[in-house]
Amino acid sequence: MTSRHEWWARLRRQLWHPPRAHGEQPRERVVGPLELFYDLVVVVLVAQAAHHLAGHLTWHGLGEFAAVFALVWIAWFNGSLHHELHGYDDARGRSVFLLQILVLVPLGAFIPEAGGARGVAFAVDAGVLFAVLAVLWLLAARGDSPEFRRPSTLFVTGTAVCAVVLAASAALPADARVLTWGLLGVAYLAGFAVMVGTATPVQAVALSVTDALTERFGLLIIIVLGETVTGVVDGLAHEPTTALTLAVGLVAVVVGFGAWWTYFDFAGHRRPRPTRASTVQWMLVHLPLTAAVAAMGAAMVGLVEHAHDGRTPAATAWALCGGTAVVLCTTMALATTLRVWRPDRGLYRPLSRTCVVVAVACVGVGAVRPAPLVLGLALVLLLGVPWGLAVGYRLSHEEESAAREASGPVERH
Repeated sequence: MTSRHEWWARLRRQLWHPPRAHGEQPRERVVGPLELFYDLVVVVLVAQAAHHLAGHLTWHGLGEFAAVFALVWIAWFNGSLHHELHGYDDARGRSVFLLQILVLVPLGAFIPEAGGARGVAFAVDAGVLFAVLAVLWLLAARGDSPEFRRPSTLFVTGTAVCAVVLAASAALPADARVLTWGLLGVAYLAGFAVMVGTATPVQAVALSVTDALTERFGLLIIIVLGETVTGVVDGLAHEPTTALTLAVGLVAVVVGFGAWWTYFDFAGHRRPRPTRASTVQWMLVHLPLTAAVAAMGAAMVGLVEHAHDGRTPAATAWALCGGTAVVLCTTMALATTLRVWRPDRGLYRPLSRTCVVVAVACVGVGAVRPAPLVLGLALVLLLGVPWGLAVGYRLSHEEESAAREASGPVERH
């Protein structure tokens, strides 16, 4: 009996680790397939929100998309940060992710009508999701040392408040419910920013961005960028295949590719400076950036469907061009937080000014609303401007370095 008890205890220690205490997470860790699977599930919800936006490109539809998308992103951010700080890739970690996925699946089914008939169901399910996250933070907080009790308490309290407000919003009228979700998202993000901004040096180190978090944020962007291709495929699938529709679809794919190279060439997979302000800015700016990419994918459906129109529909033009402008500006906002910003300021400072000018030009293209093919080609050319500037800078820099090396050291007499 004793040996059997010891065997079960040893098995439990191997498969069911207690949550890792604050400040003990490894600084260098490889993102595993469990986290990638979780991210893919979350992107299914993002796709649902983007598909709904594609059919409701109005100010009201955009506001609903922003509120729902923010809640989904915050839930992903909350769960990802919990795993980064406290999780292991063991049976307990897998069970935690599976529990969240089981709640996320019906939430995704409610998203297309979250602002209407299924708003109550969405609110209740979202409340359950945040309640689960609050319990996970509470269980992790039990093993924290005194210096980490404040951030642990704030995580538990903030997540629990989200759960209560979301569940209570089920009793509100539809428009008031969506407005409540949006305000709740703003309040949560503001609270997180204040928590990190007022953290002690020891707490700030524990909450800083690791290599794994950098990879997770980049992976989410990559997967959401797939929605731009999905939008084009959806548009082509519902329209007769002609040379013009195919050309518009392929050009739209290149626009999505341009968003990819803008983010990953200038900001993606790079860690921010180890300061509180840089950490907060780096994390939170990813929210509008990811939302803009998803909105671009939604607009591409309409771009392909109206390929034969003389002018791009106003809603499609504004969503696609506005989303592109947001991608450019938010990427530069991320770049200002990076460790390479100061060493490479000769590149990043003119690049940031160029991206702002190009973003304004993108908005101008949206206002003019040329034919879909012309609009797509204009965005491709505009997205190529910052990239061309960066390539030119690096080539000239390499030539200068090669010339200095060839000249050799200067002798003093």
